[in-house]
Amino acid sequence: MANSLLPPEERNLTPDQVEALDKRRDLGHTFLVIAGQFGVIATILLLWVGQDLSYSPGWAHPMAYYFALAVGIIIVFGLTGLVLRRGTPRVD
Repeated sequence: MANSLLPPEERNLTPDQVEALDKRRDLGHTFLVIAGQFGVIATILLLWVGQDLSYSPGWAHPMAYYFALAVGIIIVFGLTGLVLRRGTPRVD
């Protein structure tokens, strides 16, 4: 009997399909961890962004650029990780 707690599209998978699903979810989890680590880095960079924007002349704002890059990485890896982790998580 199929597990009724699983979504309908995951109830009758072959062992190879289950392995591919686990790999996809593991990669999604890895991307979420990367996004979380860059979240910590972005929080630390945020301490310098205001000062950088106030006192750096012209277009020379390296901390603001690093912060923008970190936020972009957080968005890309976070959304990709969420998409790859969709579905019911396995119980270890």
